Amino acid sequence: MKKRVLILGAGFAGLELATSLSETHGDGVAVTVIDKSDAFVFGYSKLDLLFGRATAEAVSLPYREFVKLGVTWKRETITAIDPATRTVTTNVGKHDADILVIALGADYDVSTTPGVVLGDNEFYSVAGATHLAAVLPSFTRGHAVIGVCAAPYKCPPAPSECALMLHDYLSARGVRGNCQITLVNPLPSPVPPSPDTSAALIAAFAERNIEYLPNHRIASVDRGRKLVVLEDGRELPCDLFLGVPKNRAPDVVVAAGLTQDGWVTVDPRTLETKFPGVYAVGDLASTGAPKAGVFAESAARAVAANITALLRQQAPTAKNPGAGSCYIEFGDNRVARVDVDFFSGPKPTGIFHDPSQALRADKQEFGRTRRARWFGRTS
Repeated sequence: MKKRVLILGAGFAGLELATSLSETHGDGVAVTVIDKSDAFVFGYSKLDLLFGRATAEAVSLPYREFVKLGVTWKRETITAIDPATRTVTTNVGKHDADILVIALGADYDVSTTPGVVLGDNEFYSVAGATHLAAVLPSFTRGHAVIGVCAAPYKCPPAPSECALMLHDYLSARGVRGNCQITLVNPLPSPVPPSPDTSAALIAAFAERNIEYLPNHRIASVDRGRKLVVLEDGRELPCDLFLGVPKNRAPDVVVAAGLTQDGWVTVDPRTLETKFPGVYAVGDLASTGAPKAGVFAESAARAVAANITALLRQQAPTAKNPGAGSCYIEFGDNRVARVDVDFFSGPKPTGIFHDPSQALRADKQEFGRTRRARWFGRTS
């Protein structure tokens, strides 16, 4: 009887894990992937949606195109997870597994931030970015606040990118002089592991007259009075709010008893949970590395290698590298890159590559290779 590998979630981690297992085992292992959505969207595409560079249809990659030997795809909503028995209940039925990998990503929680509404004044969901894209053309004067409600959150550079891209957007429309931009972030710097990256971003903010408030988080948004309230009680005028909601593990994962302080506890190098045969990979896992797709992808490759070793009755030796490269939109059609390594040395490091148009081509190639690998798309 074939061994059953059940993967919950089809983001960077789930797609790469299923692809790696298919490449190694073909139909020799029964791999099932479950996700409630019908399409995959790269996280960075939400900024393209926000600023009208793309449509939701253009950036969506339908899961029906994810076709791999030995892999079964199911669009179902997960309602319960029993990690002790590796049994998963969905709106359709139950699934049992020999090996269970939870890769459901991070959900958004606005319950602790009054005034932040999913799909409305946040740009971290497709619905929110699409809605705000329709709002932006009417913003011609006033104070725009890009605000992060809590840390950690997915894609740490994204709020900085949003601020720089908003500057360009307003400048192109000839209204930048009538508008103020403030970026509020609970982190001490834009990209803490890389002082050079942070310094370059802070310099870019200064050049563009963007106010930057580190070590602050958004406590609430008061639309009636057109202001946002910071955690320390300070109030900022706000005619346009572009928010990053609090991130946390999905409710179904919390209910399964897998989390501590909002995230799934794992061995950072193997992604194993406290339950035998159960792994957690990607944004919901507490590894100490950033919550970003490239880190989820490399972690998934390590898990795939260790699952293969176990299936072959060998010792699992692969380790999550905790390293990856993040591309950062700097405006003026330029993209920078930071190469971050969290596990190799005594402390995290980040090497900064100056913004250029050449790195935009690199970013495009990053997306192209993954579209081809996972969905068989050549363009």
